[in-house]
Amino acid sequence: MGKHILLTGGTGLLGKKITDALLKKGYAVSHLSRKPGNAPRVKTFLWDIHKGTIDEAAIDDIDTIIHLAGAGIADGRWTDKRKKEIIESRTKSIGLIYELLKKKSHKIDTVISASGVGYYSDGGDELMFEDSPPAHDFLGTCCIEWEKAVDEGKQLGLRVLKFRTGVVLDKNGGALPQLALPIKLGVGSPLGNGKAWVPWIHYEDVVAMYQFGLEHNLQGVYNMVAPNPVTNKQLTQAVAKQLHRPLWLPNVPAFVLKLIFGEMSVVVFGSTKVSAQKIEAAGFKFRFADIEEALSDIYV
Repeated sequence: MGKHILLTGGTGLLGKKITDALLKKGYAVSHLSRKPGNAPRVKTFLWDIHKGTIDEAAIDDIDTIIHLAGAGIADGRWTDKRKKEIIESRTKSIGLIYELLKKKSHKIDTVISASGVGYYSDGGDELMFEDSPPAHDFLGTCCIEWEKAVDEGKQLGLRVLKFRTGVVLDKNGGALPQLALPIKLGVGSPLGNGKAWVPWIHYEDVVAMYQFGLEHNLQGVYNMVAPNPVTNKQLTQAVAKQLHRPLWLPNVPAFVLKLIFGEMSVVVFGSTKVSAQKIEAAGFKFRFADIEEALSDIYV
């Protein structure tokens, strides 16, 4: 392969899986991180987004940047301070890299960045495509700013690819363990009216799609979701079936979720139905297209 990839957010759950997959395929991988790394075969360079500092050696011999860095959307209530941190952790980070590219010689030709289906936010039953208009709530605004910051790379002559990522299913982190816990305890139930669409994707397909984007000349934006979205009720039932647990409680009312989560409740019961048509048309083959087979693999 010969390519050398620099990952931001490489120590996160997905970052580690993408790193391992790239190493197995013969790529060299480096990380940009706030802390020294201890992963074998991965060199870690330090940066501090708040201070605007970055180890300039991080871009030496790099061909491609994969930008995953960003504060967790659902890691805390959306105070004004938290909202600012969520957006700036995504936009200032890629901006810091671009400033370095402008002033130092390099051979980087591609930037592949995460984005989110929060771009569309709560769209009810409408199927969202890449050219659908963005929402202008917090989630939509966050994704607009994120993608705009990444698109600055076009001015530097870079191939820019953005993946609007859905709900990544992995039993070791993200939304699935939080959904599964009450089900395991026998107190699980659908949220709201249960009809909200969940744009899910198996973590292995996420990793495979990053590799696909790296190895094919894709640019622009693609939705990173499985081709068969499910409702919250269908997902809850599928998890319960996989865990061999009954669902006997009534749905959790929407007003309770709003009381608990505040504005962030849109993450929990907002309805986002998203199309995978564009990435499939580009030739990507999903390993897990149906929720039952995805969960069966995850909980094997």
